[in-house]
Parts: sequence; C-alpha cells; structure tokens
Amino acid sequence: MARLLLFLLLLLLPALDAARWKPNVVLLMADDLGIGDPGCYGNKTLRTPNLDRLAREGVKLTQHLVPSPLCTPSRAAFMTGRYPVRSGMASRSQVGVFLFTACSGGLPSSEVTFAQLLKDRGYATALVGKWHLGLHCHNKTDFCHHPLHHGFESFYGISTTNMRDCKPGEGTVFSQGFRWLVFIPLQVLGITLLMLGALRFLGLVLVPQAVFILLGLLAASILLLFLGFLQYFRPLNCFLMRNFDVVQRPFTYHNLTQGLVDEATQFIQRNTQTPFLLFLSFLQVHTALFSSPAFTNRSRHGAYGDAAEEMDWAVGRILDALDRLGLANDTLVYFTSDHGAHVEEVTPRGEVHGGSNGMFRGGKANTWEGGIRVPGLVRWPGVLRPGLEVDEPTSTMDVFPTLAGLAGAPLPRDRIIDGRDLMPLLRGEIARSKHEFLFHYCNSYLNAVRWHPKNSTSIWKAFYFTPNFSPPGSNGCHDTHVCLCHGRHVTRHDPPLLFDLSRDPRELAPLTPATEPRFHTVLRAMAQAAQRHTASVPPHITNQLSMGHLLWKPWLQL
Repeated sequence: MARLLLFLLLLLLPALDAARWKPNVVLLMADDLGIGDPGCYGNKTLRTPNLDRLAREGVKLTQHLVPSPLCTPSRAAFMTGRYPVRSGMASRSQVGVFLFTACSGGLPSSEVTFAQLLKDRGYATALVGKWHLGLHCHNKTDFCHHPLHHGFESFYGISTTNMRDCKPGEGTVFSQGFRWLVFIPLQVLGITLLMLGALRFLGLVLVPQAVFILLGLLAASILLLFLGFLQYFRPLNCFLMRNFDVVQRPFTYHNLTQGLVDEATQFIQRNTQTPFLLFLSFLQVHTALFSSPAFTNRSRHGAYGDAAEEMDWAVGRILDALDRLGLANDTLVYFTSDHGAHVEEVTPRGEVHGGSNGMFRGGKANTWEGGIRVPGLVRWPGVLRPGLEVDEPTSTMDVFPTLAGLAGAPLPRDRIIDGRDLMPLLRGEIARSKHEFLFHYCNSYLNAVRWHPKNSTSIWKAFYFTPNFSPPGSNGCHDTHVCLCHGRHVTRHDPPLLFDLSRDPRELAPLTPATEPRFHTVLRAMAQAAQRHTASVPPHITNQLSMGHLLWKPWLQL
C-alpha cells in the first residue's frame, strides 16, 4: 500500500508542479505612448516611477516592435500572435482603424486569441479599457466581435477608442472628411446658386424655379446631416460598456482612469485563488487628452504629461494590489504601447499633444523606428532576473505564444503563428531572438523588412517605400495628420532603402553599394524572405477594414 501511494504521488507531482507554476498574467497596454516617454527609456522630465520600477525589477526590451503602427491592426496582431493581414485586420484604404461603434468590421470569430487559450486552461479572464476590434456583424444583438466572444469573461471599457470628438472643445478627427463632404460641396452649391441667379436676373439664361429649389434642398440636406453628426456622434460612439450593456453614455472623463483601475483591482481581488488573465488597456495617452484633478497641471509637459503621469500612477495601483494580496511572485506583468507616439498631434495653439519617440525617426502610422519601436517591460519575481536588458528584435505578437506556453496550452495548428515564445530570451537561456526576419506593414502594404542574420550583429532594415513628410524636413505628416501608405503620399525605392540599425538606429544614413560591400547580397536575401512571407498570406481574406465594413450602419447602433 505504501509503495502504491508513493507511485501515485510520483504520478501527481508533475501535475501539481504545473498547477503551482501556472502564473497569473497582467497585461498593461498604453495607447500612443512613445518609447521616449518613460524614464526607464531615457526621459528625464516625465515622471514614471512605476514603469521605472517594472524595468528595475524585471526585464527591459529595447528593440520591442509592433507589427503595425496603428491601433486596430496592432491590437489584432497582439491578441492573435499573427500579422494583421492574415486576419483581414489591415486596411487597403486611407482609413486604417475603426471610427464608429456601429460598423460591421472586427476581429473575425475564426481568430484565436490568447484570452481564449487561457480561458480554456482554467484562467479567469477580463478586459478593462479599450478594445477597438469591433462589436457587431449583422445586427446589434449578435456581438460577434465583442471581447466576450474572444475569450474574455468580463469586459468593462469602450469598444472603439478615445478620440477628440468624445470630449467637447477638443476638436475633431473628421476635419478632412468635413472639408471634402461638407464644406467644399456647400461652397460649390452656393457659387452655383449665385451664378444661376445672376444669369437669370440678367435674362441670359432661363433657369427653372425647380432647379433653385432642388439645389437649395441639397444644400440644406448636407447642412442638416452635418449638424446632426456634430450633435449625435458623441452619444452614439463615446460610451462605456459592462459586458454587453451600455452603462454610461457618453462616458465622462472625470476620474475615468480611477474607475478603470478600480475595476481592474477588484477583478484581481476576486480571483486570488485561481489563475487569472487581466488585460488593462489604457485610454491614455491618446487624444483627447484627459487627467483627473489630482494630476492636472502637475507635469512639465502640459496635458500630455499629466495624462502620462496619471497612467503611470494606475500602473502603480496594479503593482500595489499584487503586493498587498501576496500575488506578486506568482504574476507575470507585461507593459507595452500599441505603437509609437503621435508626433503630428499639435493643437492650433501650438501645444504638443503627442509624446516622444526618443532619438528615433517618425511615429504613429509609419514604420520608421519611432512608429514601431515601443516600450517592453516584463516582470516575474523569482523567475526573471531583475534589471536585465534585452537588445534583440522582439514583437508584441510574441505575447500570444509566450502565454500559451506558460498556461500549457497548445498553439493552434491550423494557422501560422508569427510570434515566438519569449521565455527563453527573458530567462537568459538564449542570447538571440528567435526572429530572424520581421515584416513591417503600413496598413495592408508590406512597407519594410527587418533581418537579424544568424552569427551576425547587424540588424538590416530595408524600406520598399517611405512616407513623404509634410512640411518637408519635418518628422511627420502634419498636412494629413497621420502618414498615409500609397499614391502621392509615399516615395517608392528601387533598390530598397537599406539601413543597418546596429550602427544607425536613427535611420539617418541609407547604405549604398559604395558604403556597404554586402549591399546587393543583403537585399537579395531580404527580398527572398519577403516573397516567402507574402506567399504565406492567403490572398482572399475578407478585409474587415474595407469601406463597406468601416461605414456607420444605423441598424448596428446600440
């Protein structure tokens, strides 16, 4: 009997050990935060003591990359571990993100998220904050793209994104649309009416009265639709949800971050006896900028600094909750941003509402390093060595296979997973990234290729096209507010523009055959890798960001 009990105990030990080492997971994602904003990445004037604490107590990734420099495609890749073109979450038009809650695009139900994997392994799962991956498909009750249909058991937050139109007095993101769809048509109609009226008055042309009536009605219709949009956009799109229900319409910015972090800490408190996944997706520091009274006018960087410092405070609240509940040593905490800072965010008064990308060129919506290189901090006391810095190419897509491995969940075998398990690199078991090639997209267009050859310190980056900054000599596309991906907005390069980031991380000096003897050999290898990659992307994926999916549909409006 004793031998039988010993035998059974030996059989149970691996299972007990696996259960004991199945960590809690807290994922923290900022919105539009630049790599130059946290103190641990070199900022000397913005106060981020809690992010600095994460870096001090964990691992800092210095070449952490997003697969797309815009919110929606970047978050789709983060959730699935796959380039967004594989799921149809990369636009072929100028609009690269969802702008309306009542649109029909979103993360397809066929995609597998890390939340679903961990939920299937017994984790409690929650999303607090921003989703921005769609709500509905065919009617306002199907919620086919909702977080609760993608592995989260609870959701408290906003379904699209914080934007200027959600905060009275902060302007609009639709200024270009207003110009082409409202102001110019009204001017044309007004001039036409005046000319026809003058011709009729002079007796030169007999213009029927009905023509004036029709043109007047058309102008009035455009004006009424415009006024209706201004009146109703905010309540129809800027609302707070709990699971499937709208609980605040429009949401208020007063103590909004406190409310989100309270929800997050309460989730942790409810799940101290079971492994949990918490994804706290901050609304800050996307415009419209906001901060609670305790943080307003406290930073050295105006409204942006106030928002960033409040977000850092919220990170501290989460870390304090884990300490207070005795969960810190059993919890992996990861912090990142969905892409680089929005350098074009400057108000008409000249106040900078975008962050810092440090020494790196470009920013949000382009694939210069400033747009795709983001903070990456990972802490797991007792498992990861404090203060370790990893200067190897890693991706936010790596979170998917990393969490799957920690939870003991097999990766899906019916699709390509582009991320790689980070744990060997984070533990110091290997010194090189598992990514030899990474591909950088501008919407659905393959924009650049990154190559870190084996047995080499070089990190090559080749651009097939680059955005045309405006005004010339600036560091962004201020005329269009974000850089666009095709047509007259880009310059194509043949041969591709080549940099070695190990020597030129600021991407200031393109290489040539005269300055780099391996120029053609390197570009040939990268072209072959790009061909293999594009051949692996199915050609007939439904584009979730087509104009048909992006447009507002009244029958989908909550």
